[in-house]
Amino acid sequence: MIDIDHLTQSRESSVPNGTTIVIDLGKTLSKVSLWDPAGQMLDRQVRPNTPIEVDGVRRLDAGGTAQWLLETLGRHAGHPVRTIVPVGHGAAVCALDQGRLAFPPLDYEEELPEELLAEYRAARDPFSVTGSPALSGGLNFGAQLFWMERLYPQIMARAALVPWAQYWAFFLTGRAVSEVTSLGCHSDLWNPRAQDFSPLAERMGWAEKLKPVVRASDVVGTLTPDIAAATGLSPDVEVLAGLHDSNAALLAARGFAEIADNEATVLSTGTWFIAMRTPQRVPARTVDTAVLPEERDCLVNVDAYGNPVPSARFMGGREIETLIEIDTRRVDIKPDQPALLAAVPEVLRNNRMILPTLCGGCGPYPNATFTWVNRPDDWYERRALACLYAALVADTSLDLIGASERLLVEGRFAEAEVFVRALATLRPDCQVFTAIAHNDVSFGALRLIDPGLKPQGDLVRVRPLDADLDTYRSRWLAEVEAANVSNAA
Repeated sequence: MIDIDHLTQSRESSVPNGTTIVIDLGKTLSKVSLWDPAGQMLDRQVRPNTPIEVDGVRRLDAGGTAQWLLETLGRHAGHPVRTIVPVGHGAAVCALDQGRLAFPPLDYEEELPEELLAEYRAARDPFSVTGSPALSGGLNFGAQLFWMERLYPQIMARAALVPWAQYWAFFLTGRAVSEVTSLGCHSDLWNPRAQDFSPLAERMGWAEKLKPVVRASDVVGTLTPDIAAATGLSPDVEVLAGLHDSNAALLAARGFAEIADNEATVLSTGTWFIAMRTPQRVPARTVDTAVLPEERDCLVNVDAYGNPVPSARFMGGREIETLIEIDTRRVDIKPDQPALLAAVPEVLRNNRMILPTLCGGCGPYPNATFTWVNRPDDWYERRALACLYAALVADTSLDLIGASERLLVEGRFAEAEVFVRALATLRPDCQVFTAIAHNDVSFGALRLIDPGLKPQGDLVRVRPLDADLDTYRSRWLAEVEAANVSNAA
């Protein structure tokens, strides 16, 4: 077992007097936010991420992100910045050669060559060991490494490896480390129960290339002279190892007394909807995660303390955006909420439905074929129906991981009232909450520095819809089952 408690310098126990910058590099957006010691956000900058293509393969634009990051960090040169915390999505890995990025990292949505994927699938460890399901594209970043070794054999033979969040710690400090929430995010490379690398990672030699493994809260180093000069920030600014974005959201949620150490599930909503359950009744490391249905996009994440977290996911944000097609007004825009809620009765009355899935290989219905049932022409009905669809899929995923008692919906779609109120209606035995505070991922990153930091404001209990969703759900499930039988035939 790797001792992640004593591998590198720990944070001082005192709360810093200066400001903190959180860099949150997600799949769709890159964000940089500035925070004071009390947890108040002072500034936030956002950049859409656009993939690039190199040698016919889709990549993450690490170079463009790096340039934007330096410019954005420079905006804060006049502030007493003490700490930078990187956060990143959990499905990217970078190869470092001679102290720099060897080549642009692969985009996880790029499909591996069919023969190569089959070879990789035969080599990977069983779900019972890693908690990583076999996912499409490069969502298992072990699959990315497998392909990278074929594309760049000489470089990969000597390269060091870092997960996406820790790449940015390296970019700022010049020191390469790995961290457990990133390694434990369906990578195929981590054994959550043993708290160590998977047999696959050891066999392939990747474990040695990913060491050392540190805590998310550990200081990796200070800014390199080049970064300090480019940004105007002090060379004494400390950079933490950072963590996986959904785990940062989980850490933020645990700042609320209602969540804390209770039986609770956090549903993080963005491009991906990721449900992470923290059981109360038994120690986290004794939870039997092997019973999770691997084939339905259930998995085991690892929290910032190294504990296994039963999880389920689907590409909810991507699906909603696909469903509303050319509509430019998002389903979470505040002025439209009354009209979207008012459209729900008409949707139910006419038995309008959306059957999964729009993102093949993902979610609780990975092999199902997307279908409209009685597609509405009305703009508001169509968007309300997209929210009902997302609630039904989320409800299924929550059942698969045994979510109960408390549910906190955070992220962009927490403001989509049809979605969150439908969830509260579908799960009457569960207290469903949203948080008034925004930027929950960034706030979770702040709690690495000060674990006692409390969120601003209280949780808000979600009021159920005044509608019969039990009947609607039964019809929807019957339609899904019938469609699956038809597809199988």
